[in-house]
This record gives sequence, structure tokens and C-alpha cells, in this order.
Amino acid sequence: MKPSFLTRTFLTVLLACSAASAATTRETKKAPPVANKKPALKIDDSPVGASKPGMVASYADVVEPVQKAVVSIYSSKEIRQQLQMNPLFRQLFPDMSDERRSRQEGLGSGVIVSPDGYILTNNHVIEGADELKISLADGRDFIAKVVGSDPKTDIAVVRIEADQLPFVTLADSDKLRVGDVVFAVGNPLGIGQTVTMGIVSAKNRNVRILEDVGGYEDFIQTDAAINMGNSGGALIDARGRLVGVNSAIISPSRGNIGIGLAVPINLAAWIMNSLIESGTVARGYLGVSTDPVTPDVAEQLGLPKDTRGVVITDIVPDKAAEKAGLKRTDVVIAINDHSVSSVEELRLLVAQMIPGSVAKIKVVRDGKERTMEVKLDRYDDRPDELFAGVNVKPLTAEDRRRLQIDSRVMGLLVTDVADDSPYREQLPPNAVIMEIGRQPVPDLSSARALIAPGRNLLAIYYRGNVRFHVINVK
Repeated sequence: MKPSFLTRTFLTVLLACSAASAATTRETKKAPPVANKKPALKIDDSPVGASKPGMVASYADVVEPVQKAVVSIYSSKEIRQQLQMNPLFRQLFPDMSDERRSRQEGLGSGVIVSPDGYILTNNHVIEGADELKISLADGRDFIAKVVGSDPKTDIAVVRIEADQLPFVTLADSDKLRVGDVVFAVGNPLGIGQTVTMGIVSAKNRNVRILEDVGGYEDFIQTDAAINMGNSGGALIDARGRLVGVNSAIISPSRGNIGIGLAVPINLAAWIMNSLIESGTVARGYLGVSTDPVTPDVAEQLGLPKDTRGVVITDIVPDKAAEKAGLKRTDVVIAINDHSVSSVEELRLLVAQMIPGSVAKIKVVRDGKERTMEVKLDRYDDRPDELFAGVNVKPLTAEDRRRLQIDSRVMGLLVTDVADDSPYREQLPPNAVIMEIGRQPVPDLSSARALIAPGRNLLAIYYRGNVRFHVINVK
């Protein structure tokens, strides 16, 4: 169960007035559109313990270069609020708007990972922003564009038009150990760039802070102080290499109590490269439901009680697992030689593989180990979506009875529509999409195949009437 005291570091409050004032006086340089290309990353994958031993009196030489690569991100967005107006007042002042508009300001951090302007940050730092201003440590300001974002890992990539920028070297976060010294660099509470020190307190933390978006959690936990404004900033090791992107805290008071969370750089870099190359994150999909292997389950399956792994409880028809011959009660113990000990670990490992790639999955079946090759499908995080923000399902007899729909009406029922969907007015909930391009739509896959870029003619049944609507698909 998700703890009630979990607090994400959303960065729309607690900005110092002086910081906001200073930000408005800086000169802002707008960036012209630039083509996305994979950044040239500098990577050092040796363990931090490989550095020379000896007593350290100062980390200034390690921290100073990183400070130049950590930026402040100022976000702003317009908030619209509908007002309840007295009907008489509306009659007297018909031209008066019933909508109140205001601007919401936010502050976060980011870290430059390439000399040509790619910046890693958190999704929640830039989410919904109309404008992003990047302030460098040397005083320069730039307007950034969003390359892409992934709410499921809380990672985002933005870019500024500049070159020869200071940037950080990426480490191999898989080689981190509990007890390694780390530093958090960012702009907490808008007071200015700050460096805090701690250790890696734990690895592979899953605290369900991204549960509402079906997220993938594999956090580094640290006691290096992280506060509001640090989100998106750098977590570096004792050699000045980027090991994580600061993301959240656990606290009953919304302030630091020594439990900070950072996205490991290996995961963040994989998300970044996918966003840069395609604008989306393509995740592998196995098509199974699983449970942990408890001692009782292991005993019933004829396995040692200390068996570590996950047992397959169900298989999605006609998906990767079924095609490869995986079965219920198979116990998955490894993927590509990486041991699997939890449901979350299996899900994360599969999600980080490219759709269409072959995974070597080691299972225990009937007491014997065997390795099976599985060609992964692509994970669809919007399985019922037909148009942007419009979810549908096949029309059932119960739907007909509930909505009093004529038996001659065939098609897909609109179940829900997102508030920001561009099709909200044309495709309301409980409408039935009967035809697309004058062709019937018996199921979702058929409907998707009929949609073409540009203008599409739809026959819609709604509240007893059939009408034609033209839907423009970009």
C-alpha cells in the first residue's frame, strides 16, 4: 500500500522572491529550432573504488567542474479556471469572460550531458510548461525546447542552442555500492546552486511514488540532502561522474529528512537516447502475469524453499510469451543472465529491451532449468486509445441496454475522453464510432488500420442520431 507520507518534489512552490526577481532581469536568448541527433556522451564505467586510495581533505576539485554543468530550470504555464457566474450578472455583462487566467511559476534543476546542449531533468519539472528558461552557472540564460519526456520514469530531455558547453561524464550506476560517497547538486528552494554530501543508502528502491502512472522505479536512495528545487539535478560520485538524476524525497514534512531518491543514470540515459532518436520510449513486452515465489509456492512446485524468482500465473494470448512456449507455473529466474528475484525487477528488465529483440529467459519447469528465446512485443501503454485521448471498446449487449442503442448500430463505444484531447467535442463519451472512411469498424485494430494522416470522415451515433464528423489527424 502506498504510504500516505510520500511526497514528490514538485517544484511550483517555495521560490525565493529574490531568486524570482533576479531571474526576470537576466537577458534571455531564444533558441532557433535544431534537429535532434544523438549526443556524444562521455562515459567512464569503472567502479568508484578504482580511484587512488588515501585520505581526502576536500572534494572541491571533484565538485567544481560539475557545478558548471548543473543548471536551473525556470518553468511557467498558463492556468485557466472556469468561474461560476450569476445568470443575471451574465445578462448585464454579456461580454465579460467567465474564465480566469493566471501564470504558474516553477523551479527545478537539470544537468548538461553533452557539449551541444542536451540536458537531463525530471518530467515533473517541465510537465505542462509553456516556456522553459535555462540559467547556466556562468550567468547565461537560454530558452529551451523539450526533446521528450517519460512520466513512467520521471525523466525528461530538453535542449538549448549552444555549443562547447560544460558537461558531466556518465558513470555506470550498476556498479554503485551501498556506502559509496555521493553529492547532490542543484538549486534548492531557489536560493542558488548548492552541493550536499552523503552516501548511497540503498539501491533498487521501489516506493510506488510513480504508481499512478504505471511507472518503473529503480531508485538510488541517498542521505545527501535533497529539497524542492533539487529535482532534475545531478547526483555524482566521489570522482565527479553522474550516477543519478535527483527526483524525489520521502518526508512527512515536505523537507529533507535524509531519504532522497534519484533515477540511476543507466536507466535515465537509456530513456534519453530513446527520446532523442524517436521522441518516444519503445519498451519490450512479454505478455505474462507473475507473482513472487514464496516458500509455500516453491514447495508446491517441487522446488527448494529458498528458490528466488517469479512464477508465471497467466499468459496473454497471442503475445510473445505464448508464442515462445512459456507456460503457467514456469518460474522465471533470469533474463539474459541477469537474475530475477521480484515482479518489479522482471518488469523493469523487459521494459528496457527493444521491441523485436530476443530475450533469453531462464525458467524452471517441472524441477528442471531450461532457457527459452522470446522475441519481445512492443508495450502499449494506451491499449484502448483510438485517437489522442480517446479510449474505445467494442459495443456490448449491456452497453446497448444501458444506453438504449438500436440493435442496428454497430461499432466502437467511446468510453472516456481526456480533458486535453483535441477530439473531446466531436467524440464525447458514450458516442459510437460506426464507420471511418465509410468503412465499418468492428474492432480496435480494424479502426486503427483505417485512420490516415489528415482528414478522416467518421460516422458517429450519439443520443439516437447518426452524424458525420471530419477528424483531422496529425
